[in-house]
Amino acid sequence: MSGRFRTDTLTGTEAVRAQRARILTELLDDVQDLADAGAAAIRAEVPTYAAQGGGFHADVRDQIVRHYRAKLAVLLEERPVTAADIAFVRRAAMRRARAGVPLADYVNAYRIGQRVFWESLVERAGPTPAGREAALSLAVAQMRYCDFASAQAAYAYMEFQQYAAADSVRESRGLLETLLAGGTPTRGRELAAAQAHGLAPDARTPLLVVVAMLVEAPAPEGAGLDRDAEARHAACAALARTGGNGARTLSVVRQSEIVAVPVLGPGAEAGELCDRLQAVVGSLAGEGIRLAMGVSTPMAGPAQIPQAYQEARAVLDFVPEDGGVAALPRITPFQYLALRADDTARHLVDPRVTALLEEDRARGGVLTATIRAFAAADLNLRTAAERLQIHPNTAQYRMRRIQQRTGRSLRSIEDLVELLVAIALQDAVPTNDGRERLATVTDEGRRRADVRSSHEPR
Repeated sequence: MSGRFRTDTLTGTEAVRAQRARILTELLDDVQDLADAGAAAIRAEVPTYAAQGGGFHADVRDQIVRHYRAKLAVLLEERPVTAADIAFVRRAAMRRARAGVPLADYVNAYRIGQRVFWESLVERAGPTPAGREAALSLAVAQMRYCDFASAQAAYAYMEFQQYAAADSVRESRGLLETLLAGGTPTRGRELAAAQAHGLAPDARTPLLVVVAMLVEAPAPEGAGLDRDAEARHAACAALARTGGNGARTLSVVRQSEIVAVPVLGPGAEAGELCDRLQAVVGSLAGEGIRLAMGVSTPMAGPAQIPQAYQEARAVLDFVPEDGGVAALPRITPFQYLALRADDTARHLVDPRVTALLEEDRARGGVLTATIRAFAAADLNLRTAAERLQIHPNTAQYRMRRIQQRTGRSLRSIEDLVELLVAIALQDAVPTNDGRERLATVTDEGRRRADVRSSHEPR
């Protein structure tokens, strides 16, 4: 069902729609007082919550406000609730689990808060038929929100409990340390854990190592350690779901970093996993958790995990200060060398080439795009023009301009390589927008993969 309100009944009349808008607007205006009432009702009815301290109660009230605002937005916009609307639920569920609140009490507290909301909505409907009909028209959408949000909260709570179980954490951490040291789990629970994660000693399935670190601004004094630990655990749980081989990904919080070892399933490509990891980073950013993530090249089996870990750690240097994903499967050796280049390599570039590229970047990069397209088309001018969506004569004109300005001909392999090296070195220089360097490299990697797939026989 679409989740939108019917307009072919009494609920669709102008009078009812006006009453509905009035009720929801009043609730939005009074959301702070309404949250106070919800928090008070929870403390009165749930002893576990009443026994907590002031910080816990303030957090509960904040969550109530968030839920009420999210629900009102959904009701006012007449649309279904989405996971993005209630992204704040996951971290709150983790905090309740860490505080020792039983799941039954957690779900009950949520329902009490939503009951207070509904009672207030009905009260504001008033005695008129249009007001009562307006309240009834909101009932189904209200219940859908409650069902969706409570299911998301319960899932996040149980996921964290499973992750935080002492034995499970010790087994996962012990297994990871054994693998990072180059060891092999041979017996007992560690071996069973390795097999469960697709990391049995004799496994030859390709795997990658992912290293992630928080890049959030420092937390307020007195709250930093708890908040950072909570964020790492949330990121760790999210990475544990990224595997594509049917097994749960080994994912461990290791001091200030999170280390995960996803195993690629049969026929899976490393690029697909990189896309999933990028989606994880984006989803966590929506929850206020910003990560810098490095991804190794694919390795054949657990014996190569130490090397993969060093790769993932090293490639973190490519991530901008505000976070992102630096994935080696998306980077060519050529680009990697350019990213690692020092100032001497840049000084070796002909000043005429440097001047042209800098000027071209300021003007939109059409000449740089022409050089790249000509190389990608194996020096075929017509193919390059098609990819650029320009006339071949325009491409020919651009090539003449490049040669006049730099003294390099794109039809000379040596000159073309020199120009491509200069472009790669320019891409590797951090700019005011730190994301540009990483985006350029990873986008090039995606385009390269797309070109390869388009040439494969079907």
